[in-house]
Amino acid sequence: MKQDPKHIHISEFDYPLPDERIAKFPLPVRDQSKLLVYRHGQVSEDVFTSLPDYIPAGELMVFNNTKVIQARLHFRKETGALIEVFCLEPILPADYALNFQQTEHVAWLCMIGNLKKWKEGVLRREMMVKGRPLTLTAERGECRGTSHWIDFRWDNREVTFADILEVFGELPIPPYLNRATQESDKVTYQTVYSKIKGSVAAPTAGLHFTSRVLDALRDKDVDLEELTLHVGAGTFKPVKSEEIEGHEMHTEYISVSRSTIEKLIAHGGKAIAVGTTSVRTLESLYHIGVTLLKHPDASEEELPVRQWQPYEMEEDAPTSVEALSALLVYLDRHGMEALHTSTQIIIAPGYDYRIVKAMVTNFHQPKSTLLLLVSAFVQGDWRTIYDYALAHGFRFLSYGDSSLLIP
Repeated sequence: MKQDPKHIHISEFDYPLPDERIAKFPLPVRDQSKLLVYRHGQVSEDVFTSLPDYIPAGELMVFNNTKVIQARLHFRKETGALIEVFCLEPILPADYALNFQQTEHVAWLCMIGNLKKWKEGVLRREMMVKGRPLTLTAERGECRGTSHWIDFRWDNREVTFADILEVFGELPIPPYLNRATQESDKVTYQTVYSKIKGSVAAPTAGLHFTSRVLDALRDKDVDLEELTLHVGAGTFKPVKSEEIEGHEMHTEYISVSRSTIEKLIAHGGKAIAVGTTSVRTLESLYHIGVTLLKHPDASEEELPVRQWQPYEMEEDAPTSVEALSALLVYLDRHGMEALHTSTQIIIAPGYDYRIVKAMVTNFHQPKSTLLLLVSAFVQGDWRTIYDYALAHGFRFLSYGDSSLLIP
């Protein structure tokens, strides 16, 4: 009888994490971080530059190429109160790329810092962008959960919203670092292969990669493919409910090209994922494919993966190649070169991994959904990994060390 993930008690996924074990800054050289290697229940350690030694020739590795945006905007009211507006996801236009290209008005779903001081009225900020003066305004609309609809307007059509964030925004580093963003974070809190703007948190497993590690993988004929999942602030949301059934997973936007899906099929529907965001995207692809196998005429609105959808599967589940092939048929039918959709998937003990055969990941917060994801991958053996890391001086969380997990 399989475990019902809805009734998992999050208290079983707690461990002591002293503040001094949380890496406040990255190492001077990214690929010199420690690497914990977990293989078939055995734990050893190495340095990250040795990662290619553990990846067999001819494998497929998949990376998340999202880029962190400078999503925090600060406004000062005439009263002197400082209001922070933290852009979470675009509403108008809802497409990230289109939103960043706008030159007059955009709307975003935002978290507001110091909300009690912003009862009403429009916030204004004068600034110089590309040598041109402009006034940016922020107006509050409806409340959606813990976030608000915010309309941004500005009075210079030569300037895009991307330009404004670049000049005026601040990079959002994780709240648990308990420090202000520094200029160095603009470089160190991005992966070397980041391209597609949209995340409010970095896919941190990728922070260890350097061009020399990537070149060493290519030298072994390891296929390197990219996809995009824009990491939302919900990734830091602790599980507050006693059972995880009470935790609502955040929705994240994903984009995967036809060529990446073809490459996955060529590798028998299996891949090594770099980071939990790549894991969530790859596993979501499987469940979207299953939807399309059942309903070939499914609309765009029916494709996003719901939180508990993977646990509603029948016994005779399709293979990963069958599910991925259904995605290609869908792209062909609609004349599309990439799949654009979203996922709310929760991966917890009781989940059957379909595509991911190994993963590179950092060390995650106690009682987090990411720890549940790791536990599901190593068949509940997460304490072996975390006890070793705590006993052997590994650094934790976003700027910390990494692990290679091979179940």
